[in-house]
Amino acid sequence: MAKERLDKLISSQSMMTRSEATKLIRSGVVTVNGAAVKNTSFKADPSIDDIRISGTPFTYKKHIYIMMNKPDGIVSASRDPKEKTVIDIIPDSMKRPDLFPAGRLDKDTTGFVLITDDGEFAHNILSPRHHIDKTYLAETDCIIEESFLENMRNGMILGDEQLLEAEIDLIEHQGNPVYKIVLREGKYHQIKRMISSTNAELLSLRRIKMGNLPLDESLAPGECREITEEELNMIQQK
Repeated sequence: MAKERLDKLISSQSMMTRSEATKLIRSGVVTVNGAAVKNTSFKADPSIDDIRISGTPFTYKKHIYIMMNKPDGIVSASRDPKEKTVIDIIPDSMKRPDLFPAGRLDKDTTGFVLITDDGEFAHNILSPRHHIDKTYLAETDCIIEESFLENMRNGMILGDEQLLEAEIDLIEHQGNPVYKIVLREGKYHQIKRMISSTNAELLSLRRIKMGNLPLDESLAPGECREITEEELNMIQQK
């Protein structure tokens, strides 16, 4: 990559402002290739220069991709004046400017939320032309009648919208039934509206997979981790 000003590089990788990065650099704790640099306009290339802050190697990433196991009651938004958002509960070590959820889950829906600052990637997985499959577990209060299931599988009409074919299979019927549902589009409140058109009531909804990448089940509700490059490719695989 081209050389960038140190203050811009440092602030781009955290929630530190440019002025805060300037103070940090002027304090003398930033070194480039072993030499302390106090000039904030000094330019460096993190791909070839050894940049350290208080002795700790500085790692630069153009974009970040985060898998979160969203808990109930958290809003899928970058900011909200009244509610706690998925961005609010990301650890400070992962926070950086312009993070947003790539595809939203309702406040009461749990599971896999992808958070990034890469607008092009988000567009590629969310646009109708390239839309990735998303897999959910839907718990209902009773078995859904087969006629409704076939309607969903064949591409039902919901209001004035023609939906694409959906996969839906009963995977648990001890206690409340649980259905695995795979959507190939992202209409507003789609699963909730689909279930409400049946004889059953939706009790809970959880997203467990985006594309071919499953949610890391070791993540407790509210926890998150970075997505690897290999996993990123899995999201976009058909």
